[in-house]
Amino acid sequence: MRRPRAVPRPQHRAGSPAGRVVALIPAHDEADRIAAAIAALQHQLRPPDRIVVVADNCTDRTAETARAAGAGVVESRDNRHRKAGALNQALGPLLAELAPDDLVLVQDADTTLWPGFLASAVAAMDETVGAVGGIFYGEPGGGLLGLLQRIEYHRYAREIARRDYRADVLTGTATLFRAGTLREVRQARLDGLIGGGDSYYSLASLTEDDEITKAVRTLGYRTVSPPGCGVVTEVMTSLPALWHQRLRWQRGALENLRDYGWTPVTAPYIRRQVFMGLSVLFLALYLVFTGWMLARGRPRFSRFWLAVGLVFVAEKVVTARGAGRRSQLLAGTLAVELAYDGFQHAVYLRALWDMLRRGEEQWRAT
Repeated sequence: MRRPRAVPRPQHRAGSPAGRVVALIPAHDEADRIAAAIAALQHQLRPPDRIVVVADNCTDRTAETARAAGAGVVESRDNRHRKAGALNQALGPLLAELAPDDLVLVQDADTTLWPGFLASAVAAMDETVGAVGGIFYGEPGGGLLGLLQRIEYHRYAREIARRDYRADVLTGTATLFRAGTLREVRQARLDGLIGGGDSYYSLASLTEDDEITKAVRTLGYRTVSPPGCGVVTEVMTSLPALWHQRLRWQRGALENLRDYGWTPVTAPYIRRQVFMGLSVLFLALYLVFTGWMLARGRPRFSRFWLAVGLVFVAEKVVTARGAGRRSQLLAGTLAVELAYDGFQHAVYLRALWDMLRRGEEQWRAT
């Protein structure tokens, strides 16, 4: 991929009101979930003017269920590029009908939006904002694994709030784009200013939502996630499913940074990945040191380090508050979350190894 450079941003009309809102839901074999996603859109405080389900290589009744729920349906043709390819096929003819200030919502079929999502997202769309991403929370269920993911997502929501609701990733669960911005992304790809093919979403990335975030920000736009833009999405209910999901996320993020290189946009992301690597190293050293101390006999406890540990536990408990009392009790044990952190670190190391040796990229539905 050619390294991107900063692109002068064409200004939308200051204070121009948002026009139509069209919701696109890419769906592959989502017959059991698509009706709920459509119903949540229909019950928005500011409903979309049109809902379109993009049925991609479906072998179930996704298309029929979507039509019965009141949505329009387009079916992808000969698509071999998964979600990004299906969206590109749908966006071409759709954007030909839309004005620059019309809006396109792209959301996953396994996600339901809070009732105020669209109203909050439309209100946040000033001339400096290219897209508004959702703040995702995990759905109920999934046992211990589901609980750990809900804690993780609540902490991420707190992070977004601390960053003044800046969206570092325009999550694939739900993001509202300005139609003009999507056209600019495609034009920048055609002009060779950013890579990823010749259409709206990159076909070269395992994580098309992460890549398009960097594309939109490279064009000079802000990306935000206002507090009203909550969504509830699926949690993985088995370790293999969670492993494949997180491996795709992590490897996609690393490869997008490799392809974009060091720029003012990517610098904070690269630093974050470096800190992630350091946390992997430090946790491993801590566990090795603790094991060595235990092997030598009864360890001697320091009041100072005990106090530091208690502060660490307190932070875990407080940041899990939004996920409920059970989540706080689980966070207080520390051991279970340390094991979950170890799982995440294993994903990071595997993704880094696969990228460095340029192993075959794989995408699995989760």
